[in-house]
Amino acid sequence: MGGAEGVLGPADEQVRRGQPKGLWVLFITEMWERFSFYGMRGFLIFYMTASVASGGMGFDVRHGTSVLGTYLMGVWLAAIPGGLIADRFLGAYRSVLLGGILIALGHFTLAFRELPFFYTGLVLIVLGTGLLKPNATTLVGSLYDERDVRRDAGFSIFYMAINFGAFIGPLIAGFLAQRVNWHLGFACAGVGMTLGLIQYVIGRERLRPAIERIAAARGRAAAPATGSAVTATGAVLGFTAHEWKRIAAVFVFFLFAVLFWGAYEQAASTLGLFADRNTNRAILGWTIPSSWFVSIQALFVIVLAPVFAWLWVRLGPREPATPTKFTLGLALVGLSFLLLLPAGAMAQGAEGARVSMLWLVVAYFIQVCGELCLSPVGNSVVTKLAPARIVGMMMGVWFLAISLGNKLAGWVAGFTESVPFTTLFGAVAAVTLGAAAILFLLIKPIKVLMGGVK
Repeated sequence: MGGAEGVLGPADEQVRRGQPKGLWVLFITEMWERFSFYGMRGFLIFYMTASVASGGMGFDVRHGTSVLGTYLMGVWLAAIPGGLIADRFLGAYRSVLLGGILIALGHFTLAFRELPFFYTGLVLIVLGTGLLKPNATTLVGSLYDERDVRRDAGFSIFYMAINFGAFIGPLIAGFLAQRVNWHLGFACAGVGMTLGLIQYVIGRERLRPAIERIAAARGRAAAPATGSAVTATGAVLGFTAHEWKRIAAVFVFFLFAVLFWGAYEQAASTLGLFADRNTNRAILGWTIPSSWFVSIQALFVIVLAPVFAWLWVRLGPREPATPTKFTLGLALVGLSFLLLLPAGAMAQGAEGARVSMLWLVVAYFIQVCGELCLSPVGNSVVTKLAPARIVGMMMGVWFLAISLGNKLAGWVAGFTESVPFTTLFGAVAAVTLGAAAILFLLIKPIKVLMGGVK
């Protein structure tokens, strides 16, 4: 096994060898999947609220944001059964493959205008993403041993892949949808996912170490320990007290992550509508498509993710623990909405008033700094804390936080036509900053639950 991908050596040797080759296969797969997801997400609310005469669905804002919130909630909620299916039946590799196929079919279905195709396409994307997302992340985590010092940096690099796709998708698919034809935008998203699948199949051998590590862990879990409760399939249900504490820590992170995503995902709804209706998007006589604003967050992640990956490694033993990083994430997203209060006041000061787009650009910069303190770190810590036999399911639970956060964001966005922006922005800031203060007080108890995992 000497020299094989994923084989552990001393910490300095791991750093010298760089990241496993399988990470780059998953990097490209995730990039194209996020291209398709964010490409469509960038214009979906505008498509639903556009008039039927202009080719849209003709939904009012409250109905459109409700559908958007439910769809995005479903995308992440489906990660729980997606993780279970991988753990018990298909395995992570085949689950990602099947999920990608369903996603591509969903986008191509949305290319047809009729209402039944619209909802069928959304359902296919929900099911496919539920299979792909948790298991792609599981594969990334399985490239590393629990003690591998490259893990957090690897997840930050993987997170950058997400945002390469999230940056390019709205620029291309969003432009085609808003300036050419809505349904051409949907088809473009489907093409992106198809390219990702082709690359994933070609690169399977580079993922073999991760696949084998997952299989070995499942094999160990299938051997029942004395006194353990066993299901009909032979999977162990009993956990040690140490494992239960770690699972409890995951659920604490889960609760605070819901609030973070409830604020952050306003970009697809409240802040998207604010950009479309209350922001001056003209540059040199040309108006920027409102769907492009989704790419701003992704661009900042692309720029900042390597910086944060370097920072965590550089800090070494002084690196903040996961609960501290979560606290910073919540505080920063709350600060971004405090910053937007003056912009909201100016926008509602006079009918038709539009504010500088720089307000949103700076707010997104602060939000992304918070995101990089919480999201890739959260992905990493779940793969470290979850017992090996249920890691897929636990990744699904982690994505459930994003699911509930998206639904919360959609619910809040439904008030944009009846509540002033200052009230909405102020409420979001108050909730997230309050949550950050509470989490700060819980840092030490959470560290105890984590049992030495940083």
